[in-house]
Amino acid sequence: MTRPFRKVLVANRGEIAVRVIRTCRELGIATVAVHSAADRDSAAVRLADQHVQIGPAPAKRSYLAIPAIIEAARATGADAIHPGYGFLSEDPDFAEVCQAEGFVFVGAPPAVMARLGDKSTARALMADAGLPLLPGSRDAIDDPDAARALADDIGYPVIIKAVAGGGGRGMRVVRDGDEFATAWQHTRAAAAAVFGDGRLYVERYMVSGRHVEVQILADTHGTVRHRGLRDCSL
Repeated sequence: MTRPFRKVLVANRGEIAVRVIRTCRELGIATVAVHSAADRDSAAVRLADQHVQIGPAPAKRSYLAIPAIIEAARATGADAIHPGYGFLSEDPDFAEVCQAEGFVFVGAPPAVMARLGDKSTARALMADAGLPLLPGSRDAIDDPDAARALADDIGYPVIIKAVAGGGGRGMRVVRDGDEFATAWQHTRAAAAAVFGDGRLYVERYMVSGRHVEVQILADTHGTVRHRGLRDCSL
């Protein structure tokens, strides 16, 4: 079997990193675990062929420290960088840096992430493709009064969402117009603090809806496979 990489650096921690490292081991690919000072004795570090400490305990100074991750990959001779999920896995800037430095980024191309990582842009793309969408704003809304007027027009309940949000964070359900101003203020503050981006949009909230995904895998040779449905509501 032809191995695409000799060595993969795993830019994540915990169970996520362990799963990637175990898979690489089954494929005969060497691995590098990067870790914070707090995770030096973690299972991922023990499983990996090499490990590099990239910063102190806070994630912003370790697992989100792009220069430190790139330097670790360079120092250990890694061919590719696997971000796992969360952290930098959906950061198009990180993917671009990896490519510019000569490392394969195991994930979606930067251009795709840039278009889909921004929820208002993704919503506009889906609208242009003719797909059905929940009633709501096509783009981010800056004016809270305009957002309230839209919510009143849509009808309650609505959900306020952070454009840069993900993982169930950066959103708030509003069931009555009297709650809207406070909910908007709190959601914007939370989005700015967590994602560094306070932009918001509004859409109708589906009370009985479920979060269902289709997992898609694609390679650089034009092969695309889906892995069936996943009910994330569970």
